[in-house]
Amino acid sequence: MTLSFPTLGSFCIQNHTSPFRFPHTIFFIFLYIFITRNTYDKTMLLQSTTRLLTRPVIFTARNTTNIFLRNIHAEAGAKKDAYIELLKGEQEGIAILKLDRPAARNALSVKLLGEFRDALAQIRFSSEQPRVLIIESLVNGVFCAGADLKERATMSPSQVTQFLYNLRQAYRELETLPVPTIAAIDGAALGGGLEMALSCDMRVAGPGAKIGLPETKLAIIPGAGGTQRLPRLIGPSKSKELIFTAKVLSSKEAYEYGVVNYVDETSGIQKAVKVAQTILPQAPLAIKMAKSAVDMGAQVDIDTGLELEQAYYAQLIPTEDRLEGLRAFKEKRKPVFKGR
Repeated sequence: MTLSFPTLGSFCIQNHTSPFRFPHTIFFIFLYIFITRNTYDKTMLLQSTTRLLTRPVIFTARNTTNIFLRNIHAEAGAKKDAYIELLKGEQEGIAILKLDRPAARNALSVKLLGEFRDALAQIRFSSEQPRVLIIESLVNGVFCAGADLKERATMSPSQVTQFLYNLRQAYRELETLPVPTIAAIDGAALGGGLEMALSCDMRVAGPGAKIGLPETKLAIIPGAGGTQRLPRLIGPSKSKELIFTAKVLSSKEAYEYGVVNYVDETSGIQKAVKVAQTILPQAPLAIKMAKSAVDMGAQVDIDTGLELEQAYYAQLIPTEDRLEGLRAFKEKRKPVFKGR
């Protein structure tokens, strides 16, 4: 059976996002799956899911950060706390999102968050999209220390709620970027800092990394996806252990728990760049489709996941890159992929 995604489905495939971002969609999809699994055969299940995926949907523009919250800071003309740098030469195709707020150990302020989202938008909508994005801290000894508690103390309860909403949106934007993302953790990644790293596809820890979700020490819980992304990565039991005890892991312990993909005894950023360079030669459209297939398939049952995989595979069949890959294999040379 061939699935067709003319509306919401095609939008998600082409823009590397997921229909599961939309609360009303995920609710009805799984309601249909529950009903149809018990009353219809596999074909009817897939047809029901497809009808939901192809339902028209209206999108509204995102206001990156509420103006009211921006008034907390009077730093509009100050240097940027988060910005993009594009690498050149043999590393061309790698973009680095740099965090640079040394006075507060890269704590997540309204200003930093707004600039972080602007940087992500720059990557997402660039006409010459990078192949890989790395997040790096320029502050010695810290990746991101989590929330700016001094700023948080000046906020009203409604402002805190709004800031957390914007933070969750930012991390979801990071998670759904149509390119591979790597967090280079050199130093402390605590609370919201670890939640940022968990929103990346991969994590690399340097020798001084300190990784944890210590929010229960402050009588709160992780509020930017930590209770959801960490269990999906290492399982519920280990996640509960780390959250309940507020344990801070070393780089080696983080690797043993499965929180990070690599540990480098010299530098997290250097290892992250090396990993990114191994991705550069691969076909960019194939990387995008693979990322979508894995991310979306992880949220559904195996049969629906296999149909999603088929749909993403089908997107690659008519591409120039696929034909170039076949020619290069036949001619015993390296392929030259152009992302078309």
